[in-house]
Amino acid sequence: FLEGRALQAGEHDAFFMPGISEETATLFEHCARGLDHALRIGEHGLPLFGTGDWNDGMNRVGEKGKGESVWLGWFLQATLESFAPVAAARGERDRAARWLAHAKTLHESLERAWDGDWYRRGYFDDGSPLGAAAGDECRIDSIAQSWSVISGAGEPARAAQAMASVESHLVRPNAGLVLLFTPPFDHTAHDPGYIKGYPPGIRENGGQYTHAATWAVIAQAMLGNGARSAELFSFLNPINHTSSRADVQRYKVEPYVAVADVYSVPPHVGRGGWTWYTGSAGWMYRAGMEWMLGLRVRAGKLLLTPCIPPHWPRVEIRLRHGSARYHIAIENPDRVSRGVARIDLDGTQIVGGDGRIELKDDGGQHEVRVILGGG
Repeated sequence: FLEGRALQAGEHDAFFMPGISEETATLFEHCARGLDHALRIGEHGLPLFGTGDWNDGMNRVGEKGKGESVWLGWFLQATLESFAPVAAARGERDRAARWLAHAKTLHESLERAWDGDWYRRGYFDDGSPLGAAAGDECRIDSIAQSWSVISGAGEPARAAQAMASVESHLVRPNAGLVLLFTPPFDHTAHDPGYIKGYPPGIRENGGQYTHAATWAVIAQAMLGNGARSAELFSFLNPINHTSSRADVQRYKVEPYVAVADVYSVPPHVGRGGWTWYTGSAGWMYRAGMEWMLGLRVRAGKLLLTPCIPPHWPRVEIRLRHGSARYHIAIENPDRVSRGVARIDLDGTQIVGGDGRIELKDDGGQHEVRVILGGG
């Protein structure tokens, strides 16, 4: 562990050189203590916003320690439900039970944050909602919607409606943008934090923040909307922002690396911001590979669950696993987005089980054939 002095009352951060604690623990215990710390809730039953959840620019939403985050609620619920079996397997049954009980009550609190057509983003210290239709700024924030799907915790009809609201309010097809939220902060009575230091439409303040936009791609794929997921992905592809001389002059940054943000307000609509951004690049890769093409490796097994545009007839993937090579062909004769009808491995159909393929480091060349079908 790192070691340092505790924050004092009214102090939200401190800068010092930390020491190395004499206490040690397993990786599991490090994770578990983080989850235990996150179980604190506010008056709406949601996790505390702190000095910023994912969006650290909103560092004054919970400045007095009472602000709450809907996005963090989705993220925490998914994490607790995924980590509880790990705890139980290690004999930490009481901890696992506590986490699952918290996840259940958290789910109820999250559904109470429904605003009519989408989920709110959170609540300020005084209980005022953030990301609500009645607000003057930041009426809808994308990550509270995408994570209602990604977490698997949102009520299905509401989660689908929430993503439809993202499409209506935050996707700008003509500019090829997927905004973080709208409208940007400018004159709001509630001070959300240093995010207001950016001009409206710049970076986190209502521009496209690519890291968050990849979550919209993933959510659409998880809903089975293959064509929409691919179209949103195309908006994030930097090469598509430089298709003409005019586009190049507008975008102004490299067309071959991921960009953290793209501006959304005139006269800078479509101008790229911070490039070579590994967080955005990593999530773009995962969105395309794991959710669109559906290729995941889990516990030494290959899982294939594609969600592609119906007009794609075929996809080919080459996977290296140690000394082995796997050539994967995804065929789409029925022109569907998802639904695996058959999987063949080296000419033999895989029957029964969950369709996972055990990967072998055998130096061989293997052929995998995946056939999508509406039946």
